[in-house]
Amino acid sequence: MEPAESKQELRRAAIARRKLVAAEERTRAGAQIANHLHELPLPEHGGMVAAYVSVGSETETRPLLAALLRESYRVLVPRLGGGMDVGWGELRGADMALADCGERRLQEPAGDVLSPEILQRARMIILPALMVDECGTRLGRGGGWYDRALMHRAANAPVIAVCWPWEISPAPLPHETHDLPVDGVLSPEGYRPLKRATPPARDCQAND
Repeated sequence: MEPAESKQELRRAAIARRKLVAAEERTRAGAQIANHLHELPLPEHGGMVAAYVSVGSETETRPLLAALLRESYRVLVPRLGGGMDVGWGELRGADMALADCGERRLQEPAGDVLSPEILQRARMIILPALMVDECGTRLGRGGGWYDRALMHRAANAPVIAVCWPWEISPAPLPHETHDLPVDGVLSPEGYRPLKRATPPARDCQAND
């Protein structure tokens, strides 16, 4: 099975499983994730963290964003603008002032759209995942937004994927050459650092 085909099958299965999760469980999971904030490889207070506003069946992230702001971190979240262009906005204030941007779009903060290069200033990056394996291979939704965004990251900034506990795969996930491995995974059960193996030395990855 080709990696791209296999990824699509895994995405369909993950999304179908997520649709079974009640809204109350997503809310509870958001509070649990926020409680694990200090397990993360956080930068110094006042540093910049890139994260995201959850949508749909994703684990709720607003409590985590609020916790970061309370700890005096500067928080960036994606701004999609007129399409799938890479851009960022900065959250400000305890209420975060998020605006609805249409169906199937992330809520976004008011203010200027910041350029992709702003990600170079982030000292930790938190991003969504449908699945993650032990080597840090991340399965996203397939739109390529984070692939483009992460081209601008600082090399020493840890990348943390957020997913449900059952989406942490003990089996290797399909991997392509452009895929960036993540350094750790955050779920309602806590934070877990990963091996972050990089191609070609991926002793726990096979695409056969």
